[in-house]
Amino acid sequence: MKHPLECLSPHKRTLIFLLLLGLTVVLLLSMNFVGLPLNTAAAPQGIISFEFAATPERAQEMLDSWSPDARIRAGFIQGLDFLFPIAYSTTVALGCVMAAGVITRRGQAISRLGAWLAWGLWLAAVLDYIENIGLLFILFGIVQSPYPQIAAVCASIKFALLAIGLVYSFYGLALKVIPTTS
Repeated sequence: MKHPLECLSPHKRTLIFLLLLGLTVVLLLSMNFVGLPLNTAAAPQGIISFEFAATPERAQEMLDSWSPDARIRAGFIQGLDFLFPIAYSTTVALGCVMAAGVITRRGQAISRLGAWLAWGLWLAAVLDYIENIGLLFILFGIVQSPYPQIAAVCASIKFALLAIGLVYSFYGLALKVIPTTS
């Protein structure tokens, strides 16, 4: 199954990848900085802990551990997280497409996974949006099922797809820098 990013020329892929990588890093650092007050005993990983609350009780415990300012920051992060999925998912999807090219040149059958993983990264972005909507309901005071469960399931699948995509991308990068032995 062909992915739209495969239609880009290698030069455009590299340029777009670098621009998206820069945007992804800036957004990630910004969200981490803004979210520092969200790191509490109830939410040791801040907004990430909140994504995995999984129950209304746990979500409420995290909300209760946050000051009013921290709750505003959580809302701001959710706002940024409506741009972030486009950036990170397309960055890693493009990394998968680029890795598939390298892996193909090495004659490995795993190259066929590149396009599928790129689609999977865009699915991760969709799941991130569903997760964000669930978290917004909770932040707006609707701390009830199914919102924490939906957010946790979506976050779990999203992070799994992201991890697989990153491993595949770094594998392609490693093959690119490691000389062939033939």
